[in-house]
Amino acid sequence: MRHLPLLPNHSPGRAAVTCRYRCGDACFHDAPNTSANPYFGDLLSRRAAIRAGVVATALASVPVIASAEAETEAETAGHPRGLNFTPVQPNTRDEVVVPEGYRQAVVIRWGDPLFPDAPEFDFDHQTAAAQARQFGFNCDFAALLPLDSLARTNLLVTNHEYTSESFMFRGYDPANPTREQVEIAWAAHGLSVVQVEQRGGRLTPAFSRYNRRITMMTPFELRGPAAGSDLLKTSADPTGTKVFGTLNNCAGGVTPWGTILSGEENFNQYFANGGTDPRRTRYGIPAGATTRKWERFDERFDLAREPNEVNRFGWVVELDPNDPESTPVKHTALGRFKHECANVRIARDGRVVAYSGDDERFEYIYKFVSTGKVRPGKSKSARRHNMTLLDDGTLYVARFTGDSDPAEIDGTGKLPADGKFDGRGEWIPLARGDKSYVDGMTAEEVYVFTRVAADKVGATKMDRPEDIQTHPHTGTVYCALSNNVDRGKPGKEGATEPNPRTFNKHGQVLELRERGGDALSPHFSWNLVLVCGDPADPSTYFAGYDKTKVSPISSPDNVAFDRHGNLWISSDSAGALNGLNDGLYAMPLHGPERGHLKAFLTVPRGAETCGPVIGDRVVTVCVQHPGEVDGASADNPVSHWPDGGDSQPRPSVVAVWRDGFIGD
Repeated sequence: MRHLPLLPNHSPGRAAVTCRYRCGDACFHDAPNTSANPYFGDLLSRRAAIRAGVVATALASVPVIASAEAETEAETAGHPRGLNFTPVQPNTRDEVVVPEGYRQAVVIRWGDPLFPDAPEFDFDHQTAAAQARQFGFNCDFAALLPLDSLARTNLLVTNHEYTSESFMFRGYDPANPTREQVEIAWAAHGLSVVQVEQRGGRLTPAFSRYNRRITMMTPFELRGPAAGSDLLKTSADPTGTKVFGTLNNCAGGVTPWGTILSGEENFNQYFANGGTDPRRTRYGIPAGATTRKWERFDERFDLAREPNEVNRFGWVVELDPNDPESTPVKHTALGRFKHECANVRIARDGRVVAYSGDDERFEYIYKFVSTGKVRPGKSKSARRHNMTLLDDGTLYVARFTGDSDPAEIDGTGKLPADGKFDGRGEWIPLARGDKSYVDGMTAEEVYVFTRVAADKVGATKMDRPEDIQTHPHTGTVYCALSNNVDRGKPGKEGATEPNPRTFNKHGQVLELRERGGDALSPHFSWNLVLVCGDPADPSTYFAGYDKTKVSPISSPDNVAFDRHGNLWISSDSAGALNGLNDGLYAMPLHGPERGHLKAFLTVPRGAETCGPVIGDRVVTVCVQHPGEVDGASADNPVSHWPDGGDSQPRPSVVAVWRDGFIGD
């Protein structure tokens, strides 16, 4: 069995600077979920359910396969198509490494101009005005939306999750940032929309009327059942319906009607003086000063002066890239938490279902089902109608039950007697419109303090739910569960069947099938298709595939699909596998090659692989925070990607292609 190489001078684990700026050192603080809600599988194992009778009968009616016809059709397609490439070997190189026969090029970098009047990027002479007209920092989610029938002209839409100030400015003093530095950071957050032209596989940015920057100064509309609530009103907005900016936008999704959904994730770290209010501590809001000290320059980041401002972040954002004059929306009906993403599928009756994960240790997986139905077509009126669908519906949270006796889940990752980690589950309603299903909470409170509501109904604590996507052919739901090194620590929940390892460093990928393939069903079955790590580690699992033939992977973050239905996974391990670089991986889900995971590319040292877009002729990824390793900074860069020489590292979008079709 192949073992990973030991690489000296690379300490595993995320660089401290990345933890500081991306999530406010979340993993260095106690997880804010201190609820005592037990794992349902511990209360009701399969054999205990049989003894209990009634509950067992209800759950036993949930089939394991969501859509037998769809699954059978996929399996009979034969060997997996689209994955005919030689996997990239693990490495620590300061470059993007792609398979033999493939080419790559940077599409756009931090600071590149989006408008004719924007200056060229000058690292040592940055201004807030320039940054507001340039590509933002730390790109994460990305989407390519075609503007023509041949997809030769596309809109590239990206999130800009966070800023790493010590990598943006020489001589940066974190205790005393300047106003200009703070305002540059405000402008570097948000989203970018830029037109790109495709020639072969290369994507070239172009100035266009569609180009747009969304920053901390951009007006947003708050919509849905909590809009106008007293919990959302501030001195600047006494209506509770308007807010400036969006923060920490992580993953996202493309809706069937062509808009972008973007999840506001670690928003808590930007707000100071949260005090001891349990509704704030449940979100990890600091009691004192923040890392970036924004509260010194705008009172809305000081909760002692604007106590409700923080409640206006942590939502799912919807942006219409086709209308550069449109006002983006924050949808309160999808709940407020650290949204990794939101991704939509259309149910059989035309209603839409949105899935979202709360990316923190011991947090939950959610589903939203709209009341209204999709209006077909690409007209402006249809798009306007469809953009209201996420404002009215029912919000649910997931509860998982394992099929195995809890005594078999010992925390080591050893498979139970039935040979897989699997079980059943249910979606528990939290609120619909102005109706709350949670005792002691109004509907407005459920939407604004969704974590508290989910605690009360006994949702299942998961290992950092990240990106969630549905299979394009079968409708099966896939969720990346990144890691949770706190699982099993004293006072913390131990291993459960959906989270089977204590001190979980490498994460897993969940496969969830709604009952009968019906996205509206309150019941589902689930299994773990991947338990990640070094394949030589007995605690890993690759859907039963021969582990001597797979690539190592740690901390799955984003998931995507190609046209053949293969699963693609980007990683965010921060060197957790012996200091090895992160990458993008592909794996068939059906047939004899199910579980055969292969690395398609790796990113430079210190970088994270984000936002994969898997097209027929080009794959794009966002390369986030290149060079962020301990001891590095703008004064001491250890990466010079992508420009080489003695340049500073710059987060960028990269395109990878070959002649013909990807993977053929």
